Amino acid sequence: MNKTLRALFGATALLTLAGAAAAETTITVATVNNGDMIRMQGLMDDFYAKNPDIKVEWVTLEENVLRQKVTTDIATKGGQFDVLTIGTYEVPIWGKQGWLVGLNDLPAEWDKADLLPAIAGGLTVDGELYAAPFYGESSMVMYRKDLMEAAGMTMPDAPTWADIKAAAAAMTDKSKEQYGICLRGKAGWGENMAFLTAMSNSYGAKWFDENWNPQFDGAAWKATLTDYLELMNNYGPPGASNNGFNENLSLMQTGHCGMWIDATVAASFVTGKDSQVADKMGFALAPDNGLGKRSNWLWAWSLAIPAGSEKVDAAKAFVAWATSKEYTQLVASKEGWANVPPGTRTSLYENPEYQKVPFAKMTLDSINSADPTNPTVDPVPYVGVQFVAIPEFQGMATATGQQFSAALAGTTSLDDALAASQELTKTEMTKAGYIK
Repeated sequence: MNKTLRALFGATALLTLAGAAAAETTITVATVNNGDMIRMQGLMDDFYAKNPDIKVEWVTLEENVLRQKVTTDIATKGGQFDVLTIGTYEVPIWGKQGWLVGLNDLPAEWDKADLLPAIAGGLTVDGELYAAPFYGESSMVMYRKDLMEAAGMTMPDAPTWADIKAAAAAMTDKSKEQYGICLRGKAGWGENMAFLTAMSNSYGAKWFDENWNPQFDGAAWKATLTDYLELMNNYGPPGASNNGFNENLSLMQTGHCGMWIDATVAASFVTGKDSQVADKMGFALAPDNGLGKRSNWLWAWSLAIPAGSEKVDAAKAFVAWATSKEYTQLVASKEGWANVPPGTRTSLYENPEYQKVPFAKMTLDSINSADPTNPTVDPVPYVGVQFVAIPEFQGMATATGQQFSAALAGTTSLDDALAASQELTKTEMTKAGYIK
């Protein structure tokens, strides 16, 4: 065999072996159990048609459990997952630590420049994109127009907390299991503390002063918790300390909530086919207190690849498919434009068909009005709207979330919950070296 034939034969053999190996590539994707992610699993035939050599195994978990498992896995280099569903809190911290694979080399047609700047900025470290946003969100008021009208009231597009209190009182009829307001009460740094941190910003509260001293012993946090507990105890559903995003979504869809202040991404679910009040929903910006900050957050559930994955190319192919403009078109063709993953791409909000969706503009306005670099009324040493972008935040906010959930359940007092939160946060920040 001459050298040319040998070279050809060798190259062909290598290609054959590579093809055989590729045919056996199975990636494991860890994701959250919300509607958009569940919908994606039902559309995998499109991915397999384009990537016949890749198979996907899903690990679908409740939000708090997902965060715990992926954090443990990546910190210990466990290697259980090839694609992680993580949020705007984790990405910059993990990217800086070298725990994630950079994604600046996704195909040109994926169009990184099309990402909304507010969303892409939170997923980028030193110019490198470390996660691809599947959907982006802020928070807003979702309310029953029919109940507001029956109460003789009108919801402003930009309400205050006083407007919210008045509306909650007017729409509550406990004899009908009709509650004026539903808010997150389930303990978790991404559950009740996401909501309460965003709410506290509008009250002039903050987690830390400029020297990293905790601020739970201040008047602004007490005012936040006082109003939150008053709203939930007087006008909220029973058992609210167990309710997170999914539980409140179910209550809203079945007609038990007059208002729900939560993620903008929920708008497609409260107006969708599973909602009994789909044609009765209205939307408004998250409330403020006249201090210059609204209580809306900024978040993206994004797909990232852990640095320990041995299947990076297959993982990138999946990430690029799931977060592409083409995937958006696929969802629109199957489910309608109201159900596409929102909040990630400029082109979506420029699309005349999507502009007809009743909550599209309010979602974009909410995202654009959140400012992670200036999240509070007073200057602070951290970034992040509904979280503090330091590694220690996750543990501290989980613990404070348990305190505030207990206050809602009535097993501890408001003052004791705040005092315990102040003490535990001060202890952790001193141990971590922030407080000298």
